[in-house]
Amino acid sequence: MSHAPDSGPLPSPETIRACEASLAGLRAGLGRVLIGQDQVIESTMIALLSRGHVLLEGLPGLGKTELVKGLAQLLDLDFRRVQFTPDLLPGDITGTNILEENQSGKRELVFRRGPIFGNLVLADEINRASPKTQAAMLEAMQERRVTVFGQTRDLPDPFFVLATQNPIELEGTYPLPEAQLDRFLFKILIKGINENALSEILMKRVRGLAPEQPALLGPNDLQQLFATCDRIHLPQAVAYYIARLVKASDPTSNNATTMVKRFVRFGGSPRAAIGMAAAGRAMALMNGRPAVGFDDIIAVTPAILRHRLVLSYEAGLEHVDADAVIADLVAGIERISRKAEAIEGQD
Repeated sequence: MSHAPDSGPLPSPETIRACEASLAGLRAGLGRVLIGQDQVIESTMIALLSRGHVLLEGLPGLGKTELVKGLAQLLDLDFRRVQFTPDLLPGDITGTNILEENQSGKRELVFRRGPIFGNLVLADEINRASPKTQAAMLEAMQERRVTVFGQTRDLPDPFFVLATQNPIELEGTYPLPEAQLDRFLFKILIKGINENALSEILMKRVRGLAPEQPALLGPNDLQQLFATCDRIHLPQAVAYYIARLVKASDPTSNNATTMVKRFVRFGGSPRAAIGMAAAGRAMALMNGRPAVGFDDIIAVTPAILRHRLVLSYEAGLEHVDADAVIADLVAGIERISRKAEAIEGQD
């Protein structure tokens, strides 16, 4: 079985089973923090394994902040929270130079690190900050470093940004630019919970406070998970499927569906395809498999593409959202794939 030359040898069955058990423990821990949101937990874990950033969108009170805090506790990571407001400045995030008096009595500029220098950074209500402040996150999210006054400093490893935004409160907000949205691996939609989950919260939690979680994994364990995830095999057929899927999200593509041509202005970028492959590897590892399957890619496609598709004005008029377009896109690629297989079978 062939694999990418830079991915190293395929992980052994024992290694995969050990990783699967660790991830199952992490999933159970997060389930105690965020009750009734299994899909959100799974998607967040996939993004974590892929070393990608996450945009969490949901109404207030659904546990977005508790999810991030619980994740930091379970992984023993340095947690930082930034409350984004219209008056927040870039230096409030990255840090800045301040004038201090040293031991000899002389004054000198000393760099004071901002909250971006953490392992797990919660950017709460990120769309409330001005575009200038939002732009301060771009270099950090893409290159894992920040540049202040011409000096570049590396961020801690690992480094994740989990940002939240409210989908209905638009007054006093600034929509995230497409370049910044593309830095997020996933956009996860957090919806309401059912009656059983709500009653469980009422019975188990006084004032709704989530319980403190003991650390299950340390930094070394997390690095081992990352290394194993990178070695999960991506078959050539699945890689081609990803390429075809992302390319078909472009309305000018020959494989674009009717809905894509009608409702999409711009499709997914190459970064979307790279993220899709990484997320597929993570999902395969979570399910104890050494190779990525087509179902893994289909499962992660909505979270990968829903914030990357730029929809047309007509889509808004007809109340067509990105998820509906993605469902039609995946179904269209499935039809094309079956047709190609039938032709090959006749040959």
